[in-house]
Amino acid sequence: MSATKMTFHVNAKRNDAHSSNAYCKEASLLIDTDLAGRIDAFNPAELLLAALSACMIKGIERVTPILKFQLRGVEVELNGVRQDSPPKMESIHYIIRVDTDESDHRLALLHDNVKKFGTVFNTVSPGTELSGELVRK
Repeated sequence: MSATKMTFHVNAKRNDAHSSNAYCKEASLLIDTDLAGRIDAFNPAELLLAALSACMIKGIERVTPILKFQLRGVEVELNGVRQDSPPKMESIHYIIRVDTDESDHRLALLHDNVKKFGTVFNTVSPGTELSGELVRK
């Protein structure tokens, strides 16, 4: 018996030499594809960091009901370092701040779940030095 695999689809279109748009479902996102850079859109490296942060937050949303973990909020801060040759994201450091009264042991359990079950986390980690911590806000 084979499990059905999840699939994802994104379409991107160049607008001009300064921007592109990515489309998924009913959403659209302006992306920075300008060689000079833009301050009003995410560039590809920032999109990767945003995807990783979304993966972490979604993973927390997924496991909090299972663990009966009570929280008031979550913030994720990420910093990436780009290597020039060959070009790649060399390292990413993150801090996940959880506003909660749960014990330190339960915070560690939540962090373990983020690292173990995150799709983007587990895609990025083999090729990038990925390190961080989950702390109480």
